[in-house]
Amino acid sequence: MILFDFSVPGSALWSPIDDRVMGGISQSRMEAGAGVAVFTGELSLERNGGFCFVRSAPARLDCRGHAGLALRGRGDGQRYKLRLRLDERFDGLHHEADFGTRADEWDEPRLAFADFRARFRGLDVPAAAALDPARITTLGLMIAERQVGPFRLEVAWIRALR
Repeated sequence: MILFDFSVPGSALWSPIDDRVMGGISQSRMEAGAGVAVFTGELSLERNGGFCFVRSAPARLDCRGHAGLALRGRGDGQRYKLRLRLDERFDGLHHEADFGTRADEWDEPRLAFADFRARFRGLDVPAAAALDPARITTLGLMIAERQVGPFRLEVAWIRALR
């Protein structure tokens, strides 16, 4: 089941929520280009910063009956996170899983729902309820983990896996 096909015009309209919300100076954007969405920007640790994040508009992305998510992407050799929210709030609990990229190579990382960790503002929340794929409302892409400097991740699509 395709959740986002970035070759379709208008599907790359994800909003940035960078460390600027807490005083940092990192900046990112996600734009459509040549049949892909491009998540790009610059990560800085200045002024207690350290993350760049973009996410989709809230929508019902019911993935019940699916085992996880996959994306087709071409990265820059850095590690990224796929983040899922189960409600429409701006801030709060989310579930995330990491994936690596190889510089300038297309890859299709597969992320099992069982591998997503409950997190809140960068901290694990071990007592949180397990991820319910039927309740997913937003997807997001994030770079953090002190990976300072410019970054670039192209994404062709994101889909749910049976």
